[in-house]
Amino acid sequence: MDRLQITSATTNSAALLDLPWRQPLAQWPSDVLAALPRGISRHVVRFVRLEGRVLAIKEISEHVAFDEYELLRQLRKLEIPSVRPIGVVTGRLSDDGTHLEAALVTEHLAFSLPYRSVFSQALRDETANRLIDALAVLLVRLHLAGFFWGDVSLSNTLFRRDAEQFAAYLVDAETGALHRELTRGQREYDLELARVNIIGELMDLAAGELLDEEVDEVAIGNSLVERYGELWEALTGVEAFHADERWRVAARIERLNELGFDVGELSITTDIDGTTVRIQPQVVDAGHHSRRLLKLTGLDVQDNQARRLLNDLDSFQAATERQEDDPQLVAHDWLQNVFYPTVRGVPRELRRKLEPAQLYHEILDHRWYISEQAGRDVPMSETVQSYVENVLQHRPDEKAILGLAPGEEPEEGPEADYFHYAAADPD
Repeated sequence: MDRLQITSATTNSAALLDLPWRQPLAQWPSDVLAALPRGISRHVVRFVRLEGRVLAIKEISEHVAFDEYELLRQLRKLEIPSVRPIGVVTGRLSDDGTHLEAALVTEHLAFSLPYRSVFSQALRDETANRLIDALAVLLVRLHLAGFFWGDVSLSNTLFRRDAEQFAAYLVDAETGALHRELTRGQREYDLELARVNIIGELMDLAAGELLDEEVDEVAIGNSLVERYGELWEALTGVEAFHADERWRVAARIERLNELGFDVGELSITTDIDGTTVRIQPQVVDAGHHSRRLLKLTGLDVQDNQARRLLNDLDSFQAATERQEDDPQLVAHDWLQNVFYPTVRGVPRELRRKLEPAQLYHEILDHRWYISEQAGRDVPMSETVQSYVENVLQHRPDEKAILGLAPGEEPEEGPEADYFHYAAADPD
């Protein structure tokens, strides 16, 4: 006799027993569902609110559910941007004894959107290109880790704002496989599949009048191949130079740092007579700026957000003439006197619309804009007031994106961390 079984590596998975597993997912009552925008999926997918968290549940065959669950766990261990797996539910029976498919449970990625929901109106060419850039970075990172996706598309990706760019996260690993290293043919297959799928998805948007008429769907799809090729060459390409140009080793590393990658291992070889040096990165890790900011401040944010915050921290250090001081002491003062007061200057009910780091980034952008208009350096307090009145209060309320009822805040999990971090009055 079949019995309900939950396979999970998380400590609070027992709460899943409270969900109506004896009903097909498509028939789950609205009182357990969270109203989040869903991407296109070949399977039934629903979002639920459970103990302060928002979970995504997908009905799928048992062996595929377990395979995807393990793949997602491995990707998380490799620090690849992907959704967090919670568990697999099997042994489901309906009230009339009918066998129901297994369910894969993942945690919803806070402040993320499927590509169709990035903008509620027409998707502009500039925005489409930013989504493609983010997907190219994700695909390169996956391939460097030896992951063959097998179904690359905008639909299988979630996007989060990352300063003026986007960060892409893998959502669906159903067709994926992890290898020690990918062949060129495997990489090219993923890349061509991505190009074709993206063109088709953008044409679908155009048919629904959700794409600007000036957007060239084919050109954007092709741009993914170009962006991927440029980034892959920068991260893995061999560079040769004369032996007396050793400065180019440091220059190569600095260039990779600018792209947001750290070099963990670099292969350096010379020819027989020692006149020519060849270098090639062997191990590269994404997140150069976010790791530096985390070390200095404890803020864990996206890499482009970290880059922007680090620039502001550098400006604070220069303005206070503290270039010779301990960087961590300067960073602490910047947090206490600049970053936290700015975030707290936004009314509490509006802070939840954006992640705190994204909120701060947009305030900095707004300050530059209104200072240029006014012909003077506008103080931060005045900037915050202007940003709230003229920008933030008109933005879509991302409480709906988190699947929360009006006035409700999450009790625990990543969403709660963002809320408490934004509202905190640190010592």
